[in-house]
Amino acid sequence: MEFELVVDSYEQPRERPTDNEEQKKYYSGKKKTHTFKNQVIVMPNGKEIVDVAVGYTRATSDLKLWRERSQELGNNQKYRGDKADVGETAINTPHKKPRNQEMSAEKREENRLKAQQRIVVEHLIRLIKIYRVASERFRLKRQNYEAVILTVCGLIRWRIGAIVLPSKNCQKVF
Repeated sequence: MEFELVVDSYEQPRERPTDNEEQKKYYSGKKKTHTFKNQVIVMPNGKEIVDVAVGYTRATSDLKLWRERSQELGNNQKYRGDKADVGETAINTPHKKPRNQEMSAEKREENRLKAQQRIVVEHLIRLIKIYRVASERFRLKRQNYEAVILTVCGLIRWRIGAIVLPSKNCQKVF
């Protein structure tokens, strides 16, 4: 069975670094603050996190980050992405509005259908951001960031039922 994995990135604020060079690395002009960039790749049903890329700098674009991570997942895999991923053949992206023109009704309808298929990754990112340590300004040491985010993702997988832990007291019922 062939399916398209869904990919999206998000940024999380962090403490302002004291070193000037590190400040430049982590400053996000989009958010007007210093941030970590994370990327989540999920199954089309939204019930399984396939890959999490954690703690990248603002200089890493969504597409560059995806290119690094996609090599580990296989060359034949197809993905669904957003407009930040336009230009890659393996990523199914929405149509952009032509400059100084209107978008046709067919393309708008295609974009609406693609958005319906992609919304699962947005919901999963929302679940991650329910945990304050993954949504508010990260105040711990930078070296601990990856462990904290991966722990939160593990808790999310457990919460949505992707991980079922065996219980010592459970009995099999046939």
